[in-house]
Amino acid sequence: MQTLEYKLKGKDVQFSSIDDAIRTTQFIRNKCLRFWMDNPTVRLSELNKYCAVLAKEYPFATKLNSQARQAAAERTAHAISRHVKPDTKGNRSNPPRFQKDCRSVEYKTTGWKLSPDRRSITFTDGYNIGILKMLGTQDLCAYSADLIKRVRLLRRVDGYYIQFCLDTERIEEQEPSGNTVGLDVGLSAFYTDSNGEKVKCPRFLRKAEKRLKFLQRMVTRKQKGSSNRSKAKNRLARKHLQIQRQRKDFVVKAARCVVISNDVIALEDLQIRNMLKNHCLAKSINDAAWFQFRMWLEYYGKVYGKIVVFVPPQFTSADCSRCGNRVKKSLSERTHCCLCCGCVLDRDENAARNILILGLQLVLKLYPGAQGNSETSVSQTLVERRTSATQYAVSASHLVEARSPRF
Repeated sequence: MQTLEYKLKGKDVQFSSIDDAIRTTQFIRNKCLRFWMDNPTVRLSELNKYCAVLAKEYPFATKLNSQARQAAAERTAHAISRHVKPDTKGNRSNPPRFQKDCRSVEYKTTGWKLSPDRRSITFTDGYNIGILKMLGTQDLCAYSADLIKRVRLLRRVDGYYIQFCLDTERIEEQEPSGNTVGLDVGLSAFYTDSNGEKVKCPRFLRKAEKRLKFLQRMVTRKQKGSSNRSKAKNRLARKHLQIQRQRKDFVVKAARCVVISNDVIALEDLQIRNMLKNHCLAKSINDAAWFQFRMWLEYYGKVYGKIVVFVPPQFTSADCSRCGNRVKKSLSERTHCCLCCGCVLDRDENAARNILILGLQLVLKLYPGAQGNSETSVSQTLVERRTSATQYAVSASHLVEARSPRF
């Protein structure tokens, strides 16, 4: 699936209608959640039927498109399934809660219509949103209208946006570079690769903390319910949105640079949720956005047909990358010194080399044609086995799905 996003341009009356549709989506979602709480064995088909019952019972719910009501029920079903069914590691999410600040409404294949030039969209349900202009640089004309499976109206602090979910995959051809790399993420450096190169952690939240504290004080000093308090909250929310976009921009560019420069990328399979329990490091870990970096590595690995593997993080910092001897060290020790072989390396670089070794072992298991444990043999095998860009992308996407490897 591929998502294209545009900013919307319209009148205040139209945006007010979008807000009404969003509130209706929130109402239906909460009603479906209450229905599940009263009937724990309910299925998705029964939730969809319950949407029709709500439309007959509440007149304002009838204004929303029928498929948009079903999409709201599907949101509830997804939250329920995440709680009921454990993931591959046996973990379950928290029980779903009632939503009080919904910010989007989702349509499927009906209730909207694109203009011939694909620069505006018309919504035809009972809320009379009308024609909205779309501002953006992404070319929607390159895709058929049949590929659009979802249309989402999204409200942010700086305006309203629209997202198109397309049933297509992005694949770009690129010649193999013959390079392999292991990455060790951290807080002082965003990541350190197996070649010893470091990328500095930007720490966007830490740099903006002084301004955030000032804006938060301005909110608390305003009278509740006043327009000045609303303006102060808007300024605070805009600052948080700016930090979020800065972090995403940095992570996307870093992930794309790594994937383009290497054929095999090995990364630690970190349990970030458990690491956040350390209250001394939780803010810095969240600010580093390791999980977001991992997701974009997976995405660009599929796009460019590269191999992205994840290895267990246990003892990657303690083991010597040259002889394998285990050298225990505290977090304050930033240099790896092995007494057996005399290897002296930066702690993160040593960990990155261990991650690369484990990643190559996994690739060698999945590609039996590669002989030995060298980077050159692995890269050569990848080049020989690549008959076309499409087949190579399919094989890489298969490897990406193999999470949490065990040796």
